[in-house]
Amino acid sequence: MFGAFKPTSALSGGLLWKIPWRLSRPQKARQRKRLRMVDNVISIVDNALARKGITAKAVERWKKEMPREEEMVPRDKYTMFDRKEKTYRKGVHKLPKWTRVSQRVNPPGF
Repeated sequence: MFGAFKPTSALSGGLLWKIPWRLSRPQKARQRKRLRMVDNVISIVDNALARKGITAKAVERWKKEMPREEEMVPRDKYTMFDRKEKTYRKGVHKLPKWTRVSQRVNPPGF
């Protein structure tokens, strides 16, 4: 295009949404709070089902496979496995919908 509607260099290419490479302190605090809230929901559902004398396969599987927030090391709370990364880890906030998807378990050794 020419004239008044000539594209600028910022509009013609580059990253539109700039995401910092690490989480800020408030983001980490909110992530810990989210993990604790999920743990709380799981324990409430498990207690309610236990009072009724019922067990749910999904809840039992979650309790068996997923670590609680206090059991997780910081590396697992704030990063996730990515085979394309140089160090095989990337910030959990780089994952689309990272506030709604659980990323608690990573491959052994990573």
